[in-house]
Amino acid sequence: VQLQACGGGSVQAGDSLRLSCAASGGTFRNWYMGWFRQGPGKEREFVAAVHRGGSSTYYSDSVKGRFTISRDNAKNLVYLQMDSLKPEDTAVYYCAASTSVLSAIRDLTSYRYWGQGTLVTVSS
Repeated sequence: VQLQACGGGSVQAGDSLRLSCAASGGTFRNWYMGWFRQGPGKEREFVAAVHRGGSSTYYSDSVKGRFTISRDNAKNLVYLQMDSLKPEDTAVYYCAASTSVLSAIRDLTSYRYWGQGTLVTVSS
């Protein structure tokens, strides 16, 4: 299984970015998909996740209302639309795939497959 994330870049506070993650080598529709991030000097943290069918989404409090996760099971893609970006959103963003239970969807240890990360830098 391979996950390939892209779409990062350098933006100003208040701007938007859309991250994409392409999956290959497995049955995409069977996985919960999540986005995590790791800022400078920080631990990797949960950002957002989406249920297998795409009907349910989950967010950290820090991004709720600004970020939107979605998936396209026909194309094996998951997206993270990031609006109203803040300097504190600066991090390397990782997509990940989980076959674990729904209750662990925010737990990074439940994710088996990880992409390589894409850097998002937000300046004030």
